[in-house]
Amino acid sequence: MRKFALILAVAAVAALGTSCTQLRARDQINKGVAAFKGAQYPEAVEHFKTAVELDPSFITARLYLATAYMQQYVPGSDEPENVKMATEALNQFNKVLEQKPNDTVAIASIASLFLNEKKWDDAEAEYRKLIAVDPNNKDAYYSIGFIVWSKWYVPYQTARANANMKQEDPGPIKDKKIREELKAKYDAVVDDGLKSLDKALALDPEYDDAMAYENLLVRERADLADNKKDYEAQIKVADDWVQKALNTKKIKAERKEKAGGGITLDTATK
Repeated sequence: MRKFALILAVAAVAALGTSCTQLRARDQINKGVAAFKGAQYPEAVEHFKTAVELDPSFITARLYLATAYMQQYVPGSDEPENVKMATEALNQFNKVLEQKPNDTVAIASIASLFLNEKKWDDAEAEYRKLIAVDPNNKDAYYSIGFIVWSKWYVPYQTARANANMKQEDPGPIKDKKIREELKAKYDAVVDDGLKSLDKALALDPEYDDAMAYENLLVRERADLADNKKDYEAQIKVADDWVQKALNTKKIKAERKEKAGGGITLDTATK
């Protein structure tokens, strides 16, 4: 009986120790959040790192740590320290996914990180993972549309240049061989991008950024048309998207003005 009582006492001490460790971890998170809000990102990283060391299973702490690294990453810079921030962020988000494979915050953050690094294929793959977990994520569909435009735009401009066309010259692309080569490689890709934007707009009919890229992809793909009539029909569709985007922006601005501004609260998933 005395042995059983001793076991209970040891278990109670162990439970107390775990509870104290978790409390210390949460205290470090609170300090980290305060530093983050004050734009003291290196300090925030240290607090979040301590929280993770105290409680490695605390997913929220690891998400905060990854986000603090990501916040310090500057897109477009190849400086070693900057690249390190992206790498550290990616590592921490991946560790979150090891514990919780369908964590939408981690998946979306990795996708955004790849997007900022212009790793288009990797970013697209992550956004498709996000859609598999969260089929109604309008931003994931929009981002795929943006990625498709980003991958297509340079070869599109190159093709026009190779066909001796100025930027202001109307289409379609004059050189049939160049046009057909571009069409064979990118027509299906652009179509997939447009379908993704369509889905974003089905989820949010007032998604004016999606409308803007609908315009760009339709307008540029018009250059692949076989004749002037088809080209002009697609340009008309693109013009309609421009007008829809302008009208939507106006409606949203008027709605905001009527509401008198105010504070918007964002709910974070933890």
